[in-house]
Amino acid sequence: METFNIPATPSLMKEFLRQMGGTAVIDGGLATELELHGAELNDPLWSAKCLLTSPHLIRSVHLDYLEAGADIIITASYQATIQGFEAKGFSREQSENLLKKSVDIALEARRIYYERCSKSSSGGTGDGRILKNRPILVAASVGSYGAYLADGSEYSGCYGEAMTVNALKEFHRRRVQVLAEAGPDIIAFETVPNKIEAQAFAELLEEEHIKIPAWLTFNSKDGVNVVSGDSLLQCASIAESCKQVVAVGINCTPPRFIHDLILAIKKVTTKPIVIYPNSGERYDADRKEWVENTGVSDEDFVSYVNKWCEIGASLVGGCCRTTPNTIKAIYRALSDRSPAAPGQK
Repeated sequence: METFNIPATPSLMKEFLRQMGGTAVIDGGLATELELHGAELNDPLWSAKCLLTSPHLIRSVHLDYLEAGADIIITASYQATIQGFEAKGFSREQSENLLKKSVDIALEARRIYYERCSKSSSGGTGDGRILKNRPILVAASVGSYGAYLADGSEYSGCYGEAMTVNALKEFHRRRVQVLAEAGPDIIAFETVPNKIEAQAFAELLEEEHIKIPAWLTFNSKDGVNVVSGDSLLQCASIAESCKQVVAVGINCTPPRFIHDLILAIKKVTTKPIVIYPNSGERYDADRKEWVENTGVSDEDFVSYVNKWCEIGASLVGGCCRTTPNTIKAIYRALSDRSPAAPGQK
């Protein structure tokens, strides 16, 4: 039932948003939901561990988000790197197959969702599920080098003096190629903590002639700069100058900072702005856990959404510690804000 023709070109995001009526919903946190489904993630591979042990749980979480109204689902490859899998004893071929599997699972979830839509005439089943035939994008997640280190350094951006743009390109190169070849609609470079990694991603897309469009999202802990202290304006300008980057924005950042960050990004980009904050909870990198009761409620989170869209955000979802309930609330907030695109049910 995949009847929506959105070409994988630099115009993909603008065409997608046109079909969606101007705004779209991204999914929410993956790891926390996997744990609620019974996954054990205390591992350097984090949510990518489920690619090995329980791919059906990943598919279930993707479906939960689609049925909560998400228009974009992000693959379980944030922490999945060839180097990380090889450190666990997997061969290069096995490691690459696990990366591909992350995309395959999301594509399968979308197919199942469309089948469920075709069997439902009401747009839902009376149990709160949203079953609405609409364009859905699969975004292949590429986490930062700091995510691979599994020491919290994607929240500091401190990679050391020895780390260079070229070294980062070599780290990410094959991973990006494999994910692009697996057939997602877009590549999501997420939680980019510093300028050199943004530069590495932009150069990789051009050097490797990656045909799949991409977005770049940065994270901030002060509402002004990215977490390393590098200028957000400089980082967003790198994204703006790369033709394969079709959206730029912020993820895994407390909601209270998002307003000012959108206004800053708007100064340097004409591309759609993508926003998916965390719940506002604080992450303890030493203990590798989120500090309870430091975030905002779903109601408070969603209260920001219309304002973010008014000042320039086009794509809104959630990151760590947000849930399908958060996403459903965002879906409803955006549905109230703008009518469905012409021709959409």
